[in-house]
Amino acid sequence: MVDKQQVLKALRKVKDPELTVDVVVLGLIYDVDVNGDHVHVRMTLTTPMCPAADQIVTDAKREVEALEGVDHADVELTFDPPWSPAKMDPLIRASLGL
Repeated sequence: MVDKQQVLKALRKVKDPELTVDVVVLGLIYDVDVNGDHVHVRMTLTTPMCPAADQIVTDAKREVEALEGVDHADVELTFDPPWSPAKMDPLIRASLGL
């Protein structure tokens, strides 16, 4: 059975195409719930009007479902709480000048 850390590692392959930084480091992943072979990812985007929203969600679902032991993954988008640069890894935030 897959665990939360394996899911987060897989999600590191998903990049925000504008910032070219992965969604985990950006602080976009709010929660991962593993229930047997089903994984639920609760995440946000940097803005509700993100032009790459469909791509990011599709990539996240694909990467999680590629894990051995995962039969189905769903990705829930939420904007509560809203994302802010404070959610980013501090080193990445500094490198981006934020």
